[in-house]
Parts: sequence; C-alpha cells; structure tokens
Amino acid sequence: MTAQTIVGILADSVRLRVFSAIVLGATTLPDAARAAGTAPKDTAAAVRKLVAGELVTDDDGELRPNIAYLRAAARRTATVAPAPGGGPETSLLRTFVVDGRLRSLPAQLERRRTVLRHLAQGTFQTGHTYDEPAVNDLLRAWCEGSGTDHVAVRRYLIELQILDRGDGRYWLRDDTAQRD
Repeated sequence: MTAQTIVGILADSVRLRVFSAIVLGATTLPDAARAAGTAPKDTAAAVRKLVAGELVTDDDGELRPNIAYLRAAARRTATVAPAPGGGPETSLLRTFVVDGRLRSLPAQLERRRTVLRHLAQGTFQTGHTYDEPAVNDLLRAWCEGSGTDHVAVRRYLIELQILDRGDGRYWLRDDTAQRD
C-alpha cells in the first residue's frame, strides 16, 4: 500500500474523523463514535474500511492504529515513484501515473502490463491477502478522478496475472513482486 492509497482511504471525512479518534486513544466503537462525533452505524462502517485497509487493528473489539503498517507504507512509497530521468519505463509511468493517480490505461498490452505492475507493487503487500471490498477501495484510490474504472483495473490485474484470486481473496503474485 502506498501513501496515496492511505490518503485515498482517509479521504472520506467520517473515516478520517474515526481514524483520528482511534489514534488519539479511542479503543472501542462507542468511544470512537463519541470522540469523532459520528453515528454508531457510520462509525462501524468506517472501522470496517479502516481495518480492511490495515490502518487500524481490531483485536476482539479493541481498536488500535496500525503504526507499524503505516511506517512500512511510508518506506515503500519512496521506492514506488518513478525515478526522475530514467529510461522508457519511467517515461511511460510519468505519462499514465500522475500525482499518485492512474491517469488512464495504455491501449498497448505490454505498456498496460508495466503500468499495472507498478500500481500493484505500490498497492499490495507481498504475502498478504485482501478481500474484494479492500481491493476495490485500494484501486478506487488510484482511479479517483481519472475516468478509469477500478473494476476494470481489478479485472486487468487478474487477466494479466499480476494478482491472483481464490475463495474471494486476492493477492500479489510472487513473480510480480520480484520484478523491477
């Protein structure tokens, strides 16, 4: 997950307020709702999204910010952005990925594969599985404002064998994670 994806998850005002309440010490749903000033139903929905996005852990109803995961995401973000002045792949990424957002998808298959591999490497953690709503949220953050459909991106990630899926779970393929 990249910093841009985390920002995408927190772009919803209710989720941001609930996350802030948890970071500031709320450890239960009622405490988070009270501190955030949100309805219990909205708070529960926000917590589900925050847990699915791994920003918060829920250990038998005890909510905690996932600080280690946020630190790891911050470290990975520095390695995901295209390096300035690089070769043709860097130029390709600059064309289709702008400010951490997917601008559009290339029509040419190999170029599309390169852009989607970059997106997947910056979004999905090796060895981790994601349910479909979490995948949709992560991809929606990349596609927001671009006119590119996150469902189509998810389908391409499967078709191009960048992600695998089974039993309602998705994961980054090992051979995708090892490529540069």
